[in-house]
Amino acid sequence: MKLIGALILALGALFIAFDSEAGVLRERLAERAEQRRATSGTPATLPAGTKVQRNVAYGDHADQRMDIYSPADAHEAPILFLVHGGGWRRGDKAHGRVIDNKLAHWLPTGVIVVSINYRMLPDADVLTQRDDVVAALAAVQARAHEWGGDASRVVLMGHSAGAHLVALVAAAPRDARVSRPWLGSVLLDSGALDVERLMGERHHSLFDEAFGKDPAFWAAASPVRQLSAPGAPWLAVCSSQRKQACDQVKAFAQRVRETGGRIEELPLAKSHGAINEELGLPGAYTARVDNFLREVGLLAR
Repeated sequence: MKLIGALILALGALFIAFDSEAGVLRERLAERAEQRRATSGTPATLPAGTKVQRNVAYGDHADQRMDIYSPADAHEAPILFLVHGGGWRRGDKAHGRVIDNKLAHWLPTGVIVVSINYRMLPDADVLTQRDDVVAALAAVQARAHEWGGDASRVVLMGHSAGAHLVALVAAAPRDARVSRPWLGSVLLDSGALDVERLMGERHHSLFDEAFGKDPAFWAAASPVRQLSAPGAPWLAVCSSQRKQACDQVKAFAQRVRETGGRIEELPLAKSHGAINEELGLPGAYTARVDNFLREVGLLAR
């Protein structure tokens, strides 16, 4: 029986490792395809009347830039604040998988969409990247009126590494140097909600690059460890094809509720990349996110 138990544990560890490796490989292949699309010069089709401001600075570094997409005649419009993924090392605010379907869906509803870049590994560690997200959010709140936006109606949304950064900011809103609270946070398939647990399990090498070997840094970079008081509501989407990610969402959601917060879990039978790319397309997935956005006040009921 002991031998059977040991075999089961070993098989479980191999499954987790394969799950992580396969998800990362799929994501990197998709990123390469997206890079080819981006460099081809093929622009995304935007709704008529959309005003676009590209590479607006929120800091001195060349990567501290954001793009603002405003619907025609925006006035006190709500704001969707996007943080791209890419393993804390790559990615871009203008990639089609990050923005195309989201722009097509939410701009016609009167929502301003802001997509940000931030400094990357190895030049900036994940805590510095978190600070960039905070700086960008503060700049959006300070300048929202210039774009016809309402600084009090902002929802944060991130995918993958971007979801981790959003979670890290939203888990400790007391530390976010912004002028006012935001309405809610949407996490799109983060695999790093409990960094200490993650680093103790079999994992892909990209997590070693991001989080290193210092347990104190793991704790500081772990959203679940930063939760201590209720904040704005959460929607946590995870790929049921990545068991490790959904397990972390479940544990994170339990901790959010223990601290008095509100969170919705949304496991989907979609790949890591599809959870990002397909949001905004017609269907049950987008409708579920829209329901959350209505509940927190970003969209009209």
